Order: sequence, then C-alpha cells, then structure tokens
Amino acid sequence: MPEPSIQSAYDLLERSLIYHRGRPVGTAAACDDRVVAANYNECFVRDFVPSALAFLMSGRQEIVRNFLETVMDLSGHQQVMQGHKRSMGLMPASFHVVGQGEEEQVITDFGDRAIGRVTPVDSALWWMILLRAYVVASGDDEFAAREDVQRCISNILDLYLRERFESSPTLLVPDAAFMIDRRMAVYGYPLEIQALYYGMLLAARELLVSSERNNKLVSDLSALSDALLEHLQHYYWIDRQRFNQMHRFESEQFGRDVVNKLNVYPESIPGWMDGWLNARSGYFVGNVGPGRIDFRFFAQGNLLSILFGIASGGQAQSIMNLYLKHWDALVGEMPVKILFPAMVGDKWRFSTGSDPKNVPYSYHNGGNWPVLLWPFVTAAVRVGRMELAEQALDITKKRLAQDNWPEYYDGRLGDLIGRRANFFQVWSATGLIIAHEVLENPDSRALLDRALITGEHR
Repeated sequence: MPEPSIQSAYDLLERSLIYHRGRPVGTAAACDDRVVAANYNECFVRDFVPSALAFLMSGRQEIVRNFLETVMDLSGHQQVMQGHKRSMGLMPASFHVVGQGEEEQVITDFGDRAIGRVTPVDSALWWMILLRAYVVASGDDEFAAREDVQRCISNILDLYLRERFESSPTLLVPDAAFMIDRRMAVYGYPLEIQALYYGMLLAARELLVSSERNNKLVSDLSALSDALLEHLQHYYWIDRQRFNQMHRFESEQFGRDVVNKLNVYPESIPGWMDGWLNARSGYFVGNVGPGRIDFRFFAQGNLLSILFGIASGGQAQSIMNLYLKHWDALVGEMPVKILFPAMVGDKWRFSTGSDPKNVPYSYHNGGNWPVLLWPFVTAAVRVGRMELAEQALDITKKRLAQDNWPEYYDGRLGDLIGRRANFFQVWSATGLIIAHEVLENPDSRALLDRALITGEHR
C-alpha cells in the first residue's frame, strides 16, 4: 500500500477526472467545494501535464490520448478575438464540459474569458511536449502519424515559427501568458517560455512524419533549436565569471565584436546580486532583452532547462549548488519557490499594478508552489543530487496532504498557506505523485527519462 499522503494524492487525482461522452478527457484544476476561483472546475492545459505524467507512469495512457485528441479538436476554434482572425495553431488555456447526453458540449477559454484577456502562449508548447511523451510511453506511433495529428503539429509550427521583427531566435511573450498568469514584469523573453519553446522544437522534430516538406521542416527545426540553445547559453547563463564581466561592462558600444551586445548598463544590476553567487553556483536569468537583464531566479525555467538539456552537465550542477547555497530562500518549508526575490514597494506597485494577489512573497510574486516539486526532484535525480531530491520530497510529504493540498504557500520561507489559495489543488497532488515515483520507482524514473527529457547533457 502507498504511504497515506501518496494514496491521498492518487484519490484526489481520481476525483478530479472530467468526462466527455463517457471518456475521461482531463482533470479539473481543483476539487474544492469552496473554490475561490470561478474557473478552477475546468481543465487547464498546463495543469494537466503533471496529471498526464502520473497517468503515463501508472499505465493509463488512454486518458492522455483522450486529452490530446480533445485539445487538438478544440484548437483554432477561437477564430476571431477582438476583431482579428486567430491562427489554427492556437490552443485553449482551458476547457470544461457542460450539459448531459445529447446536450453535452465542451466550452473553451482562449483567453477571452480570462482575467486580463491574455491568450496563452504555453498551451501548444506543452501539448506538443506531452504528445511526444505519450508516444514514447505508449509506443503508439500510429496516433502521432494520423493525418489530423500531423496537421495539428504543422498548424502549431506555422504559428510559432512565423517571421517577426526580432533578431534573436527567442519567442516574444506578453505578460500573464503562461504559468505566471498575472502582470509580473515578465514581458519580453521569459526563460520559462524559451525552455518550453526549445523542448517543443525538439519534440516536433521527432514527431513529424517523413516527407519532402517535413524533411525540410525538420532541418529548419534543428537549425532553430541550435540557435536558441546558443542564445540561451550566451545571454541567459550567469555565474561568478560572467557576473564579474557584467560588473565591468562598457556601454554604448557599436559593432559586431563588442562584449556588451545588448547595451546593459552595470548600474541596472540589483544590489541583492552582490554575494548571491559563489564560485560553484550559477543559473539562467529570468529574462533578457535590449538594455535589460531580469536577474530574478525563476524555478520552472531553470528546472526545465535541466530536463530539456539546455543546461550542460556542469551548469545543471551549478543550479543545484545554488539551491543548496540558498535552500531557505529557494525551497524553505514547502518546495518550491516560483521566483526569488519578490518585488516589493514601488517596484511591486508599478510592475504588478498593485495586484493584491501578488503581494510580496505570495502567489506568483515569490510564493511557494508544490507543483514545482516534480521538476525539481526530476532535475535533481537527473544530475545525481539525490540528497536534495529526497529532502524536498520529505518536506512536502509531511505537510501537503494535512494542509488539504493548497495551491500555493506564502511567506519568505513558504510556511504559510496561501491567503487566497484554493484547496484540493490537483497539480499540487500530482507534483507529489511524480516526485515520489521518480525517487522510489526505477521504472517510472526510466519512463520519465525517455518520455519527457528530449535533450542530451553535454
């Protein structure tokens, strides 16, 4: 029998299943009868990813296939929004089933019902990565080769590979368009989306059926993924050596061979960076653009960089060394803090619009999110840091189920249940399930290695 906390997590996952025409097609975001957020009875594409990985580990691949088909059929349905036509490659943020029998139908949200009316950038990226995970885990190559699935892959690539007024291979992203779904000064090229974009490119490259057109597209995907990897390595990675270089940047330089290519002024380096890195640590910064580096540490982007092979073996160790050096700040009493440090004072007021949900060290402004346990543990195990993985899992098992599976935690140490957190949050439970499986079950660990991790450590 599983441990009580793990069994409780599985029970919550089972209770969350959403059915359409008698088939399980997704999981609700939360199963709290007193749910604070009106749409948490819906299936969010990003929220379903850890549910899907848990199902793949337990041999329930058909649920993942049903989800992939459902979302694929919904893609492109939001043809017009705010007066302009949308791409067929656009995928919804969430969906839910209403009615019964012949009256049953699926209702979608492409951002038209969301707070702030922001279209999700990450849904299609996660869908592609999850499609590959399903195919690898199930061996169902015929599903990926289906004409409608291949057409959906092409539609997504048509959307994400369009020419833009940019000189870098990164993907431009508005505020609130991914897991950080409220205004948080992430406009530009946030690390999390660049990591997902890289993972999507690699997944698509493997999923496309061979043809004259696709062979050319695969070559283009390889060139773009190589360019994106080089860009992230050059502009986003920071360690002690790179920080010293930035500290002595000269600005207003012109030409191809300059060091400070983005014209970042040393005066923009925040004071908390002094002493933040030691000789053994490093990480990928949160955002990079002309004249700007966002030095905040974003957990999801760094952990996905390890899983997708963006980080080299040495860099992955440096990221884990940073966690070890700043354990209380980055992990605390409930893994894992979404970003550090939180914005406070005038910076918080101007950057979030005085968002009362994103007050300092709450929600997306430095809150602790149990769902991030799964990429943390998987990344730590991937690079042989078992002691960090075990410590994080142990902390979570002791409290999360007793607290009724909160969505997030507040406070500098993550010791306070989120002031406006929903309870019985499904991805908090599935984060624990995956982390436990990765540590305790060699078969699950091997499956995740094959199904999710698309990059190779160099």
